[in-house]
Amino acid sequence: MSVDLVTIQPIVALIAGILILIVPRILNYVVAFYLILIGILGLGVIS
Repeated sequence: MSVDLVTIQPIVALIAGILILIVPRILNYVVAFYLILIGILGLGVIS
């Protein structure tokens, strides 16, 4: 099974949204983690 960026983005966004609703303080960490993950995937380091 191949997992690509198009499949991962909505799942990550959903999890991030739920976490932000539950714990608003975690917003900075969620956004930072999301940006790092998308950057790494965009560079093709994890394929």
